[in-house]
Amino acid sequence: MASLPALRAVLLVAFSVFLTVVLGFGLPALLNAFMRMLGLPETSVTECIVALYAFFVLYVATPRIPRGLVEVKGKAVLITGCDTGFGYALAKHLHKLGFTVFAGCLLKDKGGDGAKELEELHSDRMKVVQLDVCNEEQVNKAVEHIKESLGESEAVLWAVVNNAGVSTFGEVEFTSMDTYKHVSEVNLWGTIRVTKAVLPLIRRAKGRVVNVASMYGRMGNIMRSPYCISKYAVEAFSDCLRYEMKAWGVKVSVIEPGNFIVATGILTRDIVATTANKLWTEAPSEVKEDYGKTHFEQNMALMRSYCSSGQKDSVSVLDDITDAIMSKRPHTRYSPMEPHWWIRMQWHEDQSWLRRRLLLLFYGRQRKKPGSATVGPW
Repeated sequence: MASLPALRAVLLVAFSVFLTVVLGFGLPALLNAFMRMLGLPETSVTECIVALYAFFVLYVATPRIPRGLVEVKGKAVLITGCDTGFGYALAKHLHKLGFTVFAGCLLKDKGGDGAKELEELHSDRMKVVQLDVCNEEQVNKAVEHIKESLGESEAVLWAVVNNAGVSTFGEVEFTSMDTYKHVSEVNLWGTIRVTKAVLPLIRRAKGRVVNVASMYGRMGNIMRSPYCISKYAVEAFSDCLRYEMKAWGVKVSVIEPGNFIVATGILTRDIVATTANKLWTEAPSEVKEDYGKTHFEQNMALMRSYCSSGQKDSVSVLDDITDAIMSKRPHTRYSPMEPHWWIRMQWHEDQSWLRRRLLLLFYGRQRKKPGSATVGPW
């Protein structure tokens, strides 16, 4: 079996060759036709390919253009999921920049290491709070604590970063309904619950809502349906909220990290072994019989191979979240990921767009036929 880096290299080369062929024959013909319509000289194949590749390189490689920064003084940020990973690193990063940070930790009352280390900073601007995003009472208590603290310091709650999340894996027929509910309870309903609780404070400050989704909020993958479902929904919630908050001056951004398994430790061989045992043990007998142990073990081997994959440094994610919080004109979406994942995500969306257009065309013609059923809005 080919190694993952080798497979990535082959895919990138194949995509580059495909792009070159398509652009080499298709784009020049379209541009020449357009130029003829305008009565201008025809362009060349070389110019078309060079221009497109230049645009691609500039889009992927060019550093972000500064768009102005807000003043940090007097601003506080609530971050969920600060026990480990992105949340823990972000809490320290924003504190270093001068923000007052309310670091929500699931394991604060249980003596979690992440909460302890943040408290050991002994800073008036680092406030660690017990926060289970699935617990309505804890969310409300955290908001009351924020209000009391801000009242004393005359600061405002400028931003909330909904980072808390869980992940799992398993094919649909091996995944229990309880698993689907649990993943969505944390990733989706936790995001909505916390956002609704702090939104009056954010709205009055004309601040920011930053929701951490995933590249799997834009595309599906094998054995990831519980996670993909929850992150797709976070994307939809964020878009709807953005429309509503525009009149209030609140900016809503979505962060879509790629593969950061190594950087976050979200997937380990122990986690794979434990999850695999649970999936096989709880699966219905007919599912085990139809799929077979060999098929199941092959998928588990695939998951184990992911444990050492991904980017080792989360700096790109922290930089994007910071930009969403501090920029005067933050982006709607940020996609910190490796180029091959970015290409795959764009390709997936292009295919989805094409399918939608073809379906609209087909059903549009069907509706023109006498007696054809009316198709609802898309």
